[in-house]
Amino acid sequence: MYYISQHTTQTLEVKQSKFIAHLIPYNLYDTTLEALKIEHPKARHFVVAYRYLNKFEQIVEHSSDDGEPKGTSGKPSLMVLQGKELINTAVIIVRYFGGTKLGTGGLVRAYSDAVNLVVDSSELLEYKKQTQSMIEIQYTDLRFVEYELESFGVDILKKEFGDSIVFTILADEQSMQMFLHKVQRVVKTL
Repeated sequence: MYYISQHTTQTLEVKQSKFIAHLIPYNLYDTTLEALKIEHPKARHFVVAYRYLNKFEQIVEHSSDDGEPKGTSGKPSLMVLQGKELINTAVIIVRYFGGTKLGTGGLVRAYSDAVNLVVDSSELLEYKKQTQSMIEIQYTDLRFVEYELESFGVDILKKEFGDSIVFTILADEQSMQMFLHKVQRVVKTL
């Protein structure tokens, strides 16, 4: 599975109709949709599709045709996201009608092509399930542990200083296991 980290946009023109596709991280979906509606007051349709992981690691999906004929825009857009294995990602396609009707097949192709165009121009990052852990270390081991945290790509979310140091750390499961194995002689897992 893959995700994106930044907003990407591409425009496809089919028979004078413009399809402006915006691929965004899912957490920006609501604000981006509102902003696009303000930015494009004369646009005919705002077709959307998204996929995200809920707290139970289940994929939640949604699509909307926004006034286009049923099944000709939202569903094909969602199918592109599914085919590219994208999660925590949304796509919003702003359509300006060019005066020529495309028909149902033409709409399906146009929306699919617009989403493929924006996905192909985006940097896809591999999704890895993150795990969080708390570790306790002594001050004398701080430099060694910080070096290993960086080596394994483990992020420090929080540091608490007292008689010892308690780190709250975050990484993908494989990196976390390798890090904890490497530092097991100096780290106490809480």
